[in-house]
Amino acid sequence: MEAESLHILREVAGQFDRPALLFSGGKDSVVVLELAKRAFHPAPVPFELLHVDTGHNFPEVLEFRDRIAADPCINLHVAHVQDWIDSGALQERPDGSRNPLQTVPLVETIQQRGYDAVLGGARRDEEKARAKERVFSIRDGFGGWNPRRQRPELWGLYNGKLQAGENMRVFPISNWTEADVWHYIRDRKLELPPIYYSHQREVFNRGGMWLSAGEWGGPREGEETVTKTVRYRTVGDMSCTGAVLSDATTPQEVIEEILTSTTTERGATRADDKLSESAMEDRKKEGYF
Repeated sequence: MEAESLHILREVAGQFDRPALLFSGGKDSVVVLELAKRAFHPAPVPFELLHVDTGHNFPEVLEFRDRIAADPCINLHVAHVQDWIDSGALQERPDGSRNPLQTVPLVETIQQRGYDAVLGGARRDEEKARAKERVFSIRDGFGGWNPRRQRPELWGLYNGKLQAGENMRVFPISNWTEADVWHYIRDRKLELPPIYYSHQREVFNRGGMWLSAGEWGGPREGEETVTKTVRYRTVGDMSCTGAVLSDATTPQEVIEEILTSTTTERGATRADDKLSESAMEDRKKEGYF
């Protein structure tokens, strides 16, 4: 799997003029960054890092992101959703969630900074829309994804040709599973934000998910805050990312937990995916990653 991912990263460097790598500080982007370092060693990573910051991120994740970006060989550009809200281009949602507001800043930043390819850590095992998306996923001038326009990918051959205005989204670990990612984290001894491991946190239950108590998203009237021992399987906004009850404090313990889990990574933890049966695909068609 590592060899396939390294090949994909080198294909991106060879086929595109100005690629970028989405980096949120989450486990999948950490793995992709590590792969990029290995793909081009001893040269520096030839991609600018990009993060679309909603303003509702976990503080622990932002602190980790900034420590990674302090490396002089890494160039991180942060697009702040708040800037689009302040300019009037976006409005706050009634439910307070900013996760769906990422699309416009992402698409406009891609256009403004001239990225012709953007790499990310999405995987096919996460969600059904991602399961059918190609490794090289062509997007139109508005960032939209059309499943019917996907190109064949045979024998590790990837077609990066673009028409004017188009760009490519690329997923080097598309074929990895959640367990594969954690095996890699364990074997390569990769550092992650602490919320990926068991810790005490004030949470409340909404729709069967343990959401973090805080200024964004809750708790609402009638929702009781309790202290639980939890960890996060995936990292998004605090307002829509659910924790799971867990005592896992090491990568190996997380792996053992995953292998016995009966729920999927995003299905059990992401409120934004539960808006409709096609929530993720609808967002992708609008330009979401």
